[in-house]
Amino acid sequence: IKEATGSMDQTSEIIALCPNLAVVSGDDSLTLPLMSIGGKGVISVLSNLAPALVSKQVALALDNDWAGARAIHLRLFKLARAMFVDTNPIPVKEACEVMQLCNSDVRLPMTTLSEEGKKTVRAALEAAGEIA
Repeated sequence: IKEATGSMDQTSEIIALCPNLAVVSGDDSLTLPLMSIGGKGVISVLSNLAPALVSKQVALALDNDWAGARAIHLRLFKLARAMFVDTNPIPVKEACEVMQLCNSDVRLPMTTLSEEGKKTVRAALEAAGEIA
């Protein structure tokens, strides 16, 4: 089940009541906390920008290397939060354009990211080491 409510209480209850059910995070910034209580992975927005790091974070957590997973979590945390400064997929499309992966065009009724949002996304990409 994809858990994207942001509630670790709810996630804990699901895992306690259904121990054989695989629960995955639907929120990149909560992947590590969710996995620490028994989650099995993530359905990720960040994997469009840093697929190797997201994959490694999950693998480390599954291997009980919490220090390694935590290091990646902290590196990517601001970027994960920046992906929700506007409606998905607007920020991730902007980030992909900054990284020269594709353009940031979105279909109506969505519009391009605000200038402030663009600054937030660029700063988060820099902080995560994804751009210079």
